[in-house]
Amino acid sequence: MQIMKKYWFLAGLGLVFGLTVFDPTDMLAAAGRGLRGVNGPDIVIFAVFLFSGYLLNPGQIRSGLTDVKATGAALLLIFVIAPLFAAVISFFPISTGMLVGIFLVAVMPTTMSTGVVMTGASGGNPAHALFVSVLTNSMAVFTIAISLPLLLRLTGETAAVVLEPAAMMTKIAWSVLVPLLIGIMTRAFSKKTSIVLARRLSIVNQLLILAIVWMGVSQAKPVLLGAWLSAGQIALLVLFFHAMMLAAAFVLARLLKLGRGRMESVIFMGSQKTLPLSVILQVTLFPEYGQALIVCVLHHLVSLFVDGFLVGRLGRSAPTK
Repeated sequence: MQIMKKYWFLAGLGLVFGLTVFDPTDMLAAAGRGLRGVNGPDIVIFAVFLFSGYLLNPGQIRSGLTDVKATGAALLLIFVIAPLFAAVISFFPISTGMLVGIFLVAVMPTTMSTGVVMTGASGGNPAHALFVSVLTNSMAVFTIAISLPLLLRLTGETAAVVLEPAAMMTKIAWSVLVPLLIGIMTRAFSKKTSIVLARRLSIVNQLLILAIVWMGVSQAKPVLLGAWLSAGQIALLVLFFHAMMLAAAFVLARLLKLGRGRMESVIFMGSQKTLPLSVILQVTLFPEYGQALIVCVLHHLVSLFVDGFLVGRLGRSAPTK
């Protein structure tokens, strides 16, 4: 029972993945694709940040916005260390499709939802995680156009990376900032939030993350089932990449003396990568490399499994607030 309480989120990830991919009737995947087709992920992400805003307190917000050292560490991991690791991997004997996929993953900004929730669940400051998320996704409009072509030179590929800054900023505002502000204002005008309510909302947020994973796996099911021969090799590759990112995050946190409450956002936000944008770029720029799509999807899933385990470990050892 204690093990289930500690790792229920990780178990939920495995259950969602297994039932969706191996369901012979395809009913679960069809339902997930149906919800995705009616803006299900956008609605769920809106709810995640609505509850996240409600759970934030003024002290967390102030410390999140002023923690320059932790913010710098996260930016270094996301925009510098990740592409450098990808460049190192280019010397491995792997296919061009897999390499293009790793490059796409490496230049991505951090996640817009899962990292924030995991930071809070592990005892960290979700306000800082949210700040890093919004900041890096805004910066990615410009950084991807520079870093991705540089990495592609290592494969001999060339691609004109064109992003629409206005469209991306609008999506970030409506999906993240608006619900966040609504949640913060709701808490400001309500009575003191009980510990029980806060815990329940945190659990609801994690369940919503599982719903996002379900819809993503449902969409990617045909790709996953159609490439089992290379899926194992790709899984090992993305596990290696994510492990290097986590190791770099822990080392940076130690070197900068980021203690509990500050290191969690650097670890989760610095190592996780957003999936939707990488898929969009793969489909738009590299449709001939199907393996690149599998790399993007499996990296997202593998990082969620690994980080779900870390949430349990860090959450159990977090100091009582």
